[in-house]
Amino acid sequence: MPDIESRTTAHQPRRASPVPQRRGTGAVLVASGVIYLGAEFVAAAAWTDPPYSYTHHFISNLGVHGPSTGFGQDMYSPLAWVMNIGFVLFGVAAFTGVAMLRGLPGGRRWAAVVLAALLAVGVTLVGLFPGSAEALEDGTGAYHGLGAFAAFVSGNVLVIVLGRSGRFFGVSRGRGGVLVGLGVLGFVSLAAFGVVLSSDGGVLIGLFERGVVYPIVIGLMVVGAALLERRIPAGAADPAQS
Repeated sequence: MPDIESRTTAHQPRRASPVPQRRGTGAVLVASGVIYLGAEFVAAAAWTDPPYSYTHHFISNLGVHGPSTGFGQDMYSPLAWVMNIGFVLFGVAAFTGVAMLRGLPGGRRWAAVVLAALLAVGVTLVGLFPGSAEALEDGTGAYHGLGAFAAFVSGNVLVIVLGRSGRFFGVSRGRGGVLVGLGVLGFVSLAAFGVVLSSDGGVLIGLFERGVVYPIVIGLMVVGAALLERRIPAGAADPAQS
C-alpha cells in the first residue's frame, strides 16, 4: 500500500520559485539606471555647439530645446525630447522596481514605496516642465524646481533606506553600507549644490548636481545587480521571501 504521506506530498502544488520574480525586480532596477544614463549621454552628445559640459551645465538643460538662457547658462539641446522622456521612464522604472521588492517588513516597505513614488513624481515633473528661462517667466518653472527638489531628497533617502534594509531582500551588509554611503554623498552634494547655486559661482554646478543625482541612479542599479547575482541553492528557502 503506497505511503499516505508520500502520496499526499506528491499531489501538493509546488510553491512557485521566487527566483524569476527576484531577477525581474533586479532587471527593472538596473534598467532604470541604464535608461537615465543612456538618455543623458545621447542628449549631451547631440549638444555640440558649444559642447555640453557635465561639470558646468545643469542636468535639466538637456531637456530644454532652446535656444534659451537661464541662470547664466545658454540652453540648446537638439535632442531635448530624449532627456525628457528619459526622466519620465526612469521614474516609472524606479518606482516599479521598488514596488516589486519582496521581503521588506511592512513599515519599511511602505517607506520605500512612498519614497519611490515621490522620486517618480519628481522626475516626471522635471521632464514635463523643462527648466528654461521661459518657464521661469510663465510660472511652470516652479513645477520643475519642486519636482527636482522632491526627487533629490526622496531619492537619496530611498537609497539609504534600501541600504539599511538590504538584509531583508538579499543585499549583503557590504553593499548595504555602500548604499548608505551613496545616500549620504547625495545629501552632502545637495548642500554644496545649494551653496554654489546661491553664490552665482557656478563653474562646477553641473558636477555638484550630478553628485546629488548619480548616487540615486547608481544606488538603484546596485540593488538591482545584487538581486540578479544572488543565487539560492536547490531546495533552500529564500530568506527574502520569509
